[in-house]
This record gives sequence, C-alpha cells and structure tokens, in this order.
Amino acid sequence: MLFTPEHEALRQTVRTLVEREINPYVDDWEAAELFPAHEVFKKLGQAGLLGVHKPVEHGGMGLDYSYATAMTEELGLIRCGAVPMAIGVQTDMATPALARYGSQELKREFLAPAIAGDAVACIGVSEPGAGSDVASIKTTARKNGGDYVIDGGKLWTTNGVQADWMCLLANTGEGPVHRNKTLICLPLKTKGVSVARKLKKIGMFASDTAQIHFDGVRVPQRYRVGEEGQGFVYQMQQFQEERLWGATSGLKAMEAVIEETIEYTRERKAFGQSILDNQVVHFRMAELQTEVEALRSLIYRAVEDYVGGADVTRLASMAKLKGGRLMREVADACLQYWGGMGYVWENRVSRFYRDGRLMSIGGGADEVMLQIICKLMGTLPSRRNR
Repeated sequence: MLFTPEHEALRQTVRTLVEREINPYVDDWEAAELFPAHEVFKKLGQAGLLGVHKPVEHGGMGLDYSYATAMTEELGLIRCGAVPMAIGVQTDMATPALARYGSQELKREFLAPAIAGDAVACIGVSEPGAGSDVASIKTTARKNGGDYVIDGGKLWTTNGVQADWMCLLANTGEGPVHRNKTLICLPLKTKGVSVARKLKKIGMFASDTAQIHFDGVRVPQRYRVGEEGQGFVYQMQQFQEERLWGATSGLKAMEAVIEETIEYTRERKAFGQSILDNQVVHFRMAELQTEVEALRSLIYRAVEDYVGGADVTRLASMAKLKGGRLMREVADACLQYWGGMGYVWENRVSRFYRDGRLMSIGGGADEVMLQIICKLMGTLPSRRNR
C-alpha cells in the first residue's frame, strides 16, 4: 500500500490537532477519569477527521479506508490509550454499518451529527452474559405498533456515559441466533434508558465505560439499520474495521514507548556504562521495532485488500491477535528496562502497560481471534464447523 501526498497531509492534520488540542490535557483527563468527549469530538469534526471514509453527502470526506488507516496510525501519538479508543468507537465501531446500510433519513439523523462531532456515539453489543460470544446476547427489541420496545442491558460500553446515541444489537425474533438480531440506532436520552454505573478500570482511565439498562425503551422501527434479522451479519462486518483499527492504533504508540525507552536507557547508568550499552537491551529494542514493522506490513496488506473489496476477516483477525500480543510484549519489555521508574504511576511506559492490555480482550479476545483464524484455515474440530 502506497501513501500519497494527500495521505501525508491528512497525517499532518491529525498530528497538529493531537499536539495542540489533546496531548496538553491528557494527564488532567486521566486524573479526572473522563475526557470532554463532546468538546474534543467537535474539534475533530471541524477538521473533518470523524468522517474520513464516510459519505460526502453526510459530511464525510468520501475517501477510501487507506486514509482512515493513516489517521488511525497518527492517533497513536496521543499520550494515552483512552482518547484514541473513544475516537475509534465513533469512527470505526458504531458507524460503519449505519454508513453502509442505513436509510438516508437515518444517516441524516444519526450519522451526519456523528461526523460533524455534534453527537457522541457508542456501540452496544457486549452484555453481562455475552461478550465475545455475540450470538448469546439477551437484549430484546419486540415490535409494538410502529415501534420497537427494548429490554435488557449492555456492558463495557465505551463512551457510554457521555454518548448521545448507541448502535444497539438486539434480538428482534425467535429464530436462529445468527439470523434473529437487528442493529438499531438508539438515542440514549430516551425514556427507560439508564446508566447503571461508570466502570472503574485498571487502565484507559480517561475513557468512560458504562453499564446501561433498558426498561421498556420505545423507539420507532425506522431507527433500524438495514434489514431486520441481519444485525449479526452487519456486526461481523463492523468487527473487520474495529479490529483493523485496534491493531493500527497501537503502531505509533508502541514506537513511542520503544523510543522513550531507548532515550531513558541511554541516559541511565549502571556498573560504569549506560543501560542501553548492554547488548541484551539494544538487541531487544531492535527486535521489538522489527516486530512493529512486521505488524504494520500485515495491517497495510489487509487494508489494501479491504479497499479492493475483499473480505479481510482472516487478515483483520490476525492483525488484531498480533497487535494485542505485541502491545503486551512491548509494554512488559520496555517497563523492565525502566527499572523502578517503570513502576511509577505517571510514567508513560506504565500507562501504556495498563492501557495496552485491553487490546487482547476488547473487540474479541485473542482466543476468539484464534478460533476465527482456525475456522478459516479449516482446522477447527468438526463440531465447531457446524
């Protein structure tokens, strides 16, 4: 995949915004365990960064997904994982199916404000009893007149405390679990929606993560995304972008941690020489940087195929798996070379250690990625191929 001057101009726009509008405030947002999503998203929307590959008629740039990848990579320069993740939910998790399958009316009502930064979106898939096993969700949306009446709840909802609307996956029928689900745009100010609690996490502090309940929530059936009963299929397609986004967002974050570790170990002395002068240290830095470049190549190949219209479930799952594991490896290896300073709370490497751990869990755990890859390789036991 080759980047053009237009890609590089977009990268520069992202870098400038991150340097001026986000990084100066990250430490305060982390301490407050919340960032001002509406304020930040409005600035991103004004810069055109919330609709890079979304339709022009609804405020997007109408570019292909390689431009979104260039943007996502630059978001890794943000000095925490929470804010990039919140942005990724808006651009690559809650809105792809709406942009692809939603009615024009629905796009005007929900997609256009999300692209402009006037509305914050979240994705409602995981539940207390159904995370990676999406087919097991219990939330229902039954028809009543011209409405859906929604009951149930969602968990691990990123942006959930501040969001204006949710891309909700709910059961709308009694049929087979892969054909009885529907995606619905749900305004979160609707009567019967309640935020049960804001979850306290071991990392991603500035990102608000909510448990949300639905009690007789009534929305018009025209808020349905695409065809009824196709929600599971649409969500699996959204996962392709979500997983590519996750792997891509870690690239520059890992490189930044590696570079800061090199600089720190170059200055830190022990036994008459810098820590970096030890072969085990500078070799390890070279190995980690090589692994990051290998992941980048895998992502770029997947994106090129995706732009070409291919199903990249296999490559996206591989990138997500490799990205999550590599973030853990980079964080652990680099923290070790910081010694006691690596164990200090406000250190960049310790924050990366906490934030990066989510990559192997959120958006489908490593084990789910392995199951998908094995299925596509034809190596799952026969009972799982039914």
